[in-house]
Amino acid sequence: MSSPSLLATRFAALRQAGRPAFIPFLTAGDPSLTATGELVDAVIQAGADVVEIGFPYSDPLADGPVIQASYTRALRAGCRLASLLEAARTWTASHPETPFVAMAAYSIAYRRGIDDFLAGLKEAGFAGLILPDLPIEEAEAVRAAATARGLDLIQLVTPTTPLDRARSVAECGSGFLYVVSVTGVTGARRELPQELIQQLEQLRGLTTLPLCVGFGISAPDQAALLRPHVDGVIVGSALVRLLEQERPWPATVAEVRRHVAELRAALGP
Repeated sequence: MSSPSLLATRFAALRQAGRPAFIPFLTAGDPSLTATGELVDAVIQAGADVVEIGFPYSDPLADGPVIQASYTRALRAGCRLASLLEAARTWTASHPETPFVAMAAYSIAYRRGIDDFLAGLKEAGFAGLILPDLPIEEAEAVRAAATARGLDLIQLVTPTTPLDRARSVAECGSGFLYVVSVTGVTGARRELPQELIQQLEQLRGLTTLPLCVGFGISAPDQAALLRPHVDGVIVGSALVRLLEQERPWPATVAEVRRHVAELRAALGP
């Protein structure tokens, strides 16, 4: 019998502690891979339970303007898959108990070759991956290959996903279920839809996977509102936007750390 994955172990511990996971998203290579390493250290020091790393791509799907701009900055700075994976080895080695999840376009994996891509992720220390443009009808071979390497393939459901399909999506995934809170692209919003709580209740009846909500969460009060209903909160654009401001880099890192600490505190002790 195989041992639990790093993600399963982390969520089990959090469930016992009685609080959801806080999962920040960082774009690899924005403004540089060295800088990303400093941000990884900062968000983990501030309480991050899982770290999601965005792989820059020139034609992102579902990503709003803030993350699209960060991908553009990273690519212009020279971030490429090989250098990203090399840098990630140092990040994961420095934080061996923290699960790292890769968010990458399927085109990146396909161009590299699925087996080589998955091997690269595993060697770099990633615990799981999200391929948002991979439909479940074509995902079984990828899921099997990822499972064989000890990687969780995390799937997404949206507000428009029918329940029958949501069940199939959940059955095809592992690690956790990424619940998209709004219809549209990523980006911080001032309020969350009323229908989200109902969606989460329905999903609880379909799967035992942890439910982690992302897209549009930016403030501690939003995180606190979600706390009783979710197993994890994912925040991306609200953090990536902090990198757009012109100020000394140490001040930017400090601001990211402060914002993460506030969001994490909203989820409980």
